[in-house]
Amino acid sequence: MPEPIREELTVQAERALLIAVILPDSGHDPRDPLGELRALTRTAGAEIVDEMVAWATQYGRYGYRRITVLLRRAGWKVNHKRVERLWRREGLKVPKRHPKRRRLWRNDGSCVRLRAEWPNHVWSYDFVMDRTHDGRSLKMLTLVDEFTRECLAIDVERGIKSDDVVHRLTEVFVERGLPDYIRSDNGPEFVAEAVTGWLHDLEVDTLFIEPGSPWENGYVESFNGKLRDELLDGEIFDTLLEAQVLVERWRIEYNTFRPHSSLGYRPPAPEAVPATKRSLMEKAG
Repeated sequence: MPEPIREELTVQAERALLIAVILPDSGHDPRDPLGELRALTRTAGAEIVDEMVAWATQYGRYGYRRITVLLRRAGWKVNHKRVERLWRREGLKVPKRHPKRRRLWRNDGSCVRLRAEWPNHVWSYDFVMDRTHDGRSLKMLTLVDEFTRECLAIDVERGIKSDDVVHRLTEVFVERGLPDYIRSDNGPEFVAEAVTGWLHDLEVDTLFIEPGSPWENGYVESFNGKLRDELLDGEIFDTLLEAQVLVERWRIEYNTFRPHSSLGYRPPAPEAVPATKRSLMEKAG
């Protein structure tokens, strides 16, 4: 259905009803003034269902709320309650809710208070493991801005060491500027002197979570879960190159297209403006 017609479908239906009531000789049956309204409503419902099913097929892990956002982007004037009714009528699966989590506390009993308040305030990074079809390991370095929710990088290699972490961070720092803090677990690649000493020289403070407490790195852990749920669990990678291409394509889609509930169902990239509070040029000066 053409875009202008789709956007004005409800208005046309209302006009058809008014014309049928006010102007009986206009070609509409005055004995059934709701006839065209019903016909247009049925057409709209069928079109919405077709598009909803198409979106759900392409993005199988999206719930009805994200599908509602995509329908609105496409021009449909629908609310989430109607989409939910159609969603359930079509037998589509609604993803289960995530379990509630406790607040974050340090060993001394104080609550973890540092939260990102602007772009480049706090970044976090972590590793995700997977395998190619031949059983060989894949190691992915994921890097997220905790304020914008943007994924700044996903590096996919057979193995990643501390020197590789420094090299990748250097590239991102040059492109995006320096964060104030970077959060991680206590993995050997992150606590190595090659990484911590280098970050200290750049005046980037490191935040290490308590051992065995991945929930303290909640933003990147949540991101890693989406990466696994929406891509890794549904793909068989034959080669390293294939994994690199598909993961990067997913990262771009995640940043520029995927609706994020924490951002009012907008993608993070339009909200993510590279911060210039502290840049490498300022450090050098």
